[in-house]
Amino acid sequence: MTAAFMDLVDVTIVNIAIPSIERTLDASFGSIQWITAGYALAFAAGLITGGRLGDIYGRKRLFLIGIGGFTVASALCGFAAGPEMLVASRLLQGATAALMVPQVLAIVHTTFPAHERGKVFGLFGAVVGLGAVSGPLVGALLTEWNLFGLEWRPIFLINLPVGIAGLILGRKYITESRAPKALRLDLVGVVLVTGAMLMLVYPLTRGRELDWPVWGYVCMAGSLVVFGALVAYERFKARKDGSPLIELSLFSVKSFAAGIAVQLVFGIVLGVFFLVWTLYMQTGLGWSPLRAGLTGVPFSIAVSFAAGISVQKLVPLFGRKVLQAGALGMITGLLLYIWAAGRYGTEIEPWQMAGPLVVMGVGMGLIVAPLTDAVLSGVPREHAGSASGLITTVQQMGTALGLALVSVVFFGTMDEERLVPSEVGTAFTDAFRNSLWYVVAVLVVIFLVMFALPARPRQHLEGASEDEGNVEAPESNAESAKRGASGEGVASREGGEPAKGVESAETQAAEQEQPREATLAR
Repeated sequence: MTAAFMDLVDVTIVNIAIPSIERTLDASFGSIQWITAGYALAFAAGLITGGRLGDIYGRKRLFLIGIGGFTVASALCGFAAGPEMLVASRLLQGATAALMVPQVLAIVHTTFPAHERGKVFGLFGAVVGLGAVSGPLVGALLTEWNLFGLEWRPIFLINLPVGIAGLILGRKYITESRAPKALRLDLVGVVLVTGAMLMLVYPLTRGRELDWPVWGYVCMAGSLVVFGALVAYERFKARKDGSPLIELSLFSVKSFAAGIAVQLVFGIVLGVFFLVWTLYMQTGLGWSPLRAGLTGVPFSIAVSFAAGISVQKLVPLFGRKVLQAGALGMITGLLLYIWAAGRYGTEIEPWQMAGPLVVMGVGMGLIVAPLTDAVLSGVPREHAGSASGLITTVQQMGTALGLALVSVVFFGTMDEERLVPSEVGTAFTDAFRNSLWYVVAVLVVIFLVMFALPARPRQHLEGASEDEGNVEAPESNAESAKRGASGEGVASREGGEPAKGVESAETQAAEQEQPREATLAR
């Protein structure tokens, strides 16, 4: 959770400090763009590979390598002597985050039995909500305080004690796990997926600043061809030696396929909303970074609270309806925000935004934690790393697409060249309200796609006891007993320690005699 929070904060914390970085390093506009885009590119391009490396070489090992590298990269960012060094350090930071982040969900998935994972995913959802809003707030505080005359540098240096603590505690408490079957790294798959991600994300990230050149559209179209080649090669690789980079069989699990689709569209929502919200408050209303950051506190608290209770209390009772209620809650909050922004105009105060933000936050909290739980509920443990990498990659793709759409739904409604200073506030308010209507439309799509999710996650159907709750994949009891007898699942941990919640072959065989349990497992 510490590593997940550190990554989420680092994604957003830099934007607040951009003016200070530009001034103190005398950085060009192009360098500033690479400071923000470089991290996203390196992160998105390496996520799937990072997840598979954890499956092969051990999730704890890759997690520790990732968090150690992330800490070193943060120190290099904090002590950067010039813009070139800062850009290179940000690229390294994104690459090491790609090793660290996929292991977070994979370690949760392999450490806890199914009926206990809900509590952990509830905590994960709370961390996501807290990180989403606290990044700008922390960045604003550290920049305005100018600690020891370091200007913006503490926004990176703050990762050092956190990263060192994560290394020490992770080394002591995380149990090693890897895929039970010996897998090999699919180097051709790595090249194809990295190339496809770069061809898609780079034009989306840099398109507006470069005035959407033709080569950008060609590159994005070409990425679809590379993705197609990747799918074909991964199918061939699976038949050849059973060690593909992306386990395409995961998409035959209904909960995973539907959840991935929701993750992609939800990423678009996050990409659009958080950027236009920042532009609206800081540029349109002229608020300081600190005031804008404090305005988001009610939202953050609401997300954390709702995420904490959604998986533990609500999903076992209402299943998929909790996620759909979250989508409707976010729609309601956005409609209230649209009304408030139009009613109060540029004179709007933070307390007048609090109500819509709380409603939105509760809605978001009801989605983020149960969605992750639902996506991974039917994934076999040996593919946990690959699945986790895919989840994060797809959301990053959605967020990049959302950021690209900002130029259309926000800036497309105003003529920046003819905009006089006295009209900036009104123009940005109108653009903000227009953008929120697009976000509402996307959330309606999310609500409808959620009907494809399982009515109830498997662990809650089977969670009457620890034995039932630990069924990992849609397999029969006979297959499960055979797997237990052969030592698979137990062998996924080092030192001969049985994985928590994994039953013995005798227990599984005994369960075959119980009709109710057999029916549930099937």
